[in-house]
Amino acid sequence: MATFNLRRFSKPEMLRRIDRKHLIAFLEPHAAYFSARGVELPPVQQEDGLDYNALSHLLLTPDGSTPDDLAEALFYVNEVSTPEGFDSIQDEIAGTDIDVEIGENAAPADLAIQVWMADREIIEKVHAEQFFMNVRSFEYFKTKKNPLPDFVLPSEETLAALEADLDEWFSKKRRGKYSKVFVYPKEGHTWFLVRHGKPYAREAVIEAGESTSQYFRPEKFDVLAYNPVIGEIRMNAETKGEKELYRKKFGFHLFGDEEFFNERSRFDLEPLRQIGEDALLCDDVDGIEYVRLKEVQVFWGGAHKDVEIRRSEDIFASLRDRGASLPGGGKIIKASFQIKFEGSKTPRSVILSSGNRAQFKRDGDAEIIERWLGLRGFIVGAGGVSDE
Repeated sequence: MATFNLRRFSKPEMLRRIDRKHLIAFLEPHAAYFSARGVELPPVQQEDGLDYNALSHLLLTPDGSTPDDLAEALFYVNEVSTPEGFDSIQDEIAGTDIDVEIGENAAPADLAIQVWMADREIIEKVHAEQFFMNVRSFEYFKTKKNPLPDFVLPSEETLAALEADLDEWFSKKRRGKYSKVFVYPKEGHTWFLVRHGKPYAREAVIEAGESTSQYFRPEKFDVLAYNPVIGEIRMNAETKGEKELYRKKFGFHLFGDEEFFNERSRFDLEPLRQIGEDALLCDDVDGIEYVRLKEVQVFWGGAHKDVEIRRSEDIFASLRDRGASLPGGGKIIKASFQIKFEGSKTPRSVILSSGNRAQFKRDGDAEIIERWLGLRGFIVGAGGVSDE
């Protein structure tokens, strides 16, 4: 069930920016619903008669009678009717018959409506791609295969078989069975976006002045990215079960082996102790101005499982001022870095855990950060100081 947050469709002036005939054609399949709520849709060929104020109010106040497919259509079109969505849709339809048929004066929402009516999967894909920049944490898995097998983009048949396997698991886990895998080759990686349902949710609503409940299945997007240079896949998913599902099924359908990604990629924070402040050098990484260490966590263990946390605006600068150093014992299990990227007004934080987990403020930073981590030896096997 789509969530109504119709910033554009709930304002009469925004509705008027959509070509009238396209707006009516978009809404016309649900004319009976609009009529029942007091809004009559005029014929497409009629030049007037559409009450934009009443239509805006109706869209702003959905109720239990709102058709699910109307809610879904409005949700997707609303979400991609942005400057970024406008350009992304045009990239998707470039060179197609849809592009030829749409006039040059189409506004963002007008373009989105026309493309939805022609091929809704294009709008779904553009909407799904927006989630890449929101992902902030990943777990990493590698293969031990040597040499690495060649990677080719999966065919439609391969994706259908992958989705069928995912559907079986999601259905058994009461998440619904209608998953969709989107593929985006970009910047040396191949990105996969998995859209699927979450367990049913209940929300209290008011209908006709009475309290009642609506049950719906929330939508979820999981993100994976495969690096063909080192045979590593990183993923963002909510549960251990989902991560294990992706590890096995992507390995099987991409490379014919459920245990292809059978090694957890490991981050090692010992360079902070081995080479000290030099572990933060970044002159050899385009895109980074400086790196500072903000926090370290050292696990001492023992009967009480002691963890020591040291925090500062700049830990190494503080250590220099006091003639001190990082603890010589214990295991560094987590570190927080402040990284200033070129062109960014403020630095952003990166949190690294010894193991296979990293957190970024923006996923768009991932490639640059991973390059720096590999050069400084924080990624085992990447050629840095931690290699044996």
